[in-house]
Amino acid sequence: MKTYVKFLVKIFINSFIYVSLVIFSLVFIVNLLTELEFFKEIDVGIFFTLYLSLLNSPNMIFEIFPFIFLISTQLFYIKLFNNNEIQVFKYSGLKNSKILFIISSTAFVLGLIIISLFYNTSSNLKNFYLEIKSNYTKDGKYLAVINKNGLWIRDKINNKILIINSIKIEDNFLIGNFITEFDSEYKVIRNIKSKKINISENNWVVLNPEIFEKNISEKKDRIIIFSNFNYERINSLFSNLSSLSFLELLELKKNYELLNYSTIDVNLQIQKIISYPIFLTLMTIFSSIIMLNSKKYRSNTLKISMGLFLCVIIYYVNNLFNVMGSTEKINYIISIWVPIILLFLVTFFMNFKVNEK
Repeated sequence: MKTYVKFLVKIFINSFIYVSLVIFSLVFIVNLLTELEFFKEIDVGIFFTLYLSLLNSPNMIFEIFPFIFLISTQLFYIKLFNNNEIQVFKYSGLKNSKILFIISSTAFVLGLIIISLFYNTSSNLKNFYLEIKSNYTKDGKYLAVINKNGLWIRDKINNKILIINSIKIEDNFLIGNFITEFDSEYKVIRNIKSKKINISENNWVVLNPEIFEKNISEKKDRIIIFSNFNYERINSLFSNLSSLSFLELLELKKNYELLNYSTIDVNLQIQKIISYPIFLTLMTIFSSIIMLNSKKYRSNTLKISMGLFLCVIIYYVNNLFNVMGSTEKINYIISIWVPIILLFLVTFFMNFKVNEK
């Protein structure tokens, strides 16, 4: 590797590490304040809240990486500008496009590391965080999971515990159901078998149930079972996909398909992870072009503010497409890749005269 390449890569990585540590500190403080507010009426130690804040911070950092790459690139160029190193490189025959290629390649490699190592680690920490915190919430005694055997729900009503297994979901209905009702000591009270249950409200309407109680079978037209779950709540329980690794997302997608459950959110998360290195690379290129086009401005604060303003615009455009994808207004692939293609086109056309800057 040539000396100037090592030099540029070192400056960029140092800028990236510095910005990441600053952002991590800010995220950690925000998380800590959130945890202190959550546990204000629960007797836990300060080290416990610090521990939870630390577990949750990496997952939040993953969402902020586009801003981190943008600011890191700006700091990289500010250092070159302040030391007139950009001019030295230019007089030595090193074009701006070559510098841009070096740091964008570095950004792409960092992006691959982020999705292969950092994301999986942060998702595991997030999952561990949610498991710990669920013990301190009112919903800790409730559980809903999806696996290859369908949907499983553990519900507690008064002194009774319900275990519900369903083959799949169709609209507001659970299909192919078997319910086991226990007392507080987990002694079976009765079993209920039903092909269809309306779960649009908390008062479940069990259609044509067959009830097994004390070795006696009884069929009815319908019965009402109160539950802490309804269709809307079940949907919300599986929305925190950031706590799953990439392989777990693929497995969850298979289970959703078996259950006839919507895979839109899972597909969006998968596409987001796949496209992330490209997105981070384009943010680096975009930030570079901004800095090269604003060399005439002496105020570094102005340059950084300009970059952050444009980054916020990109964020909201990206978020708008994601929302349209999750609500199925547009195809989920379009919702992820169109903003990236638009950003590529913007950087492509702005890059024509980069060597003249």
